[in-house]
Amino acid sequence: MPKAKGEAGAQRPTRRVGRPTTTVLTRDLIATTALRLLDEAGTEDFTMAELGKALRVRPSALYNHVDGKDEVIAGIRELISDRIDVSAFATEPWDHAMLHWAHSYRFAFARHPPTIAMLATLPVKGAKRTMRMYETVVSAMVDAGWPESEVLQTIVAVESFILGSALDAVAPGDMFDPIGAEEEVPAFTSAYRAREEALTDSAPADIAFQVGIEALVAGLRIRFAALRGATTENSREVRSRSTTPPPCNNRAVNT
Repeated sequence: MPKAKGEAGAQRPTRRVGRPTTTVLTRDLIATTALRLLDEAGTEDFTMAELGKALRVRPSALYNHVDGKDEVIAGIRELISDRIDVSAFATEPWDHAMLHWAHSYRFAFARHPPTIAMLATLPVKGAKRTMRMYETVVSAMVDAGWPESEVLQTIVAVESFILGSALDAVAPGDMFDPIGAEEEVPAFTSAYRAREEALTDSAPADIAFQVGIEALVAGLRIRFAALRGATTENSREVRSRSTTPPPCNNRAVNT
């Protein structure tokens, strides 16, 4: 007797094995893919539509994990700041730690040049891991004795140099070559040739960064000492005023 359709003996469809065809999205995966897109195509072609295409999902699917492009950019900022080493601020004097931080900072951004101009001009809103990186630096500087009002502007000054140096790190090594104009700019030509002769195994951009960051931190040491001296002097004046008795009234009293 033939079996009815749906009875136990009927053949069941086989289960597919292997990886799912749909991408499993996370905020970090979206940010990592966005960073790769920026490196490959630059900021002009960086859109949510292109990001969805790279992840093989509809752009609308991205909004289940991020609020929009601003949050994607915040995620990119976090990925880069995760690679900036702030560990020296826990063990070294502020100036030594800042040198270590600056080298790590430059290396992190030099790997992703298209992000430099974009992240340098956008707020850090939403990038909580980046804020925690700054928290470490700020806390160490304040603990070392930097006035709070001076800390952020000092960090920005150092960052401005670092980001410019990160761009210089990916520029052609011969960008200053005065070829074809040597007779018109003899001093410049001589200086360029002297630098070329003095170069060792290090790239010109690396040597320039080392010269610049050491000079910058040396200047900050002087400024730090002056600020601390001014703070100490102000404290002495305040204490002096609080301990000096009021002037005595020597006018005769009419009786």
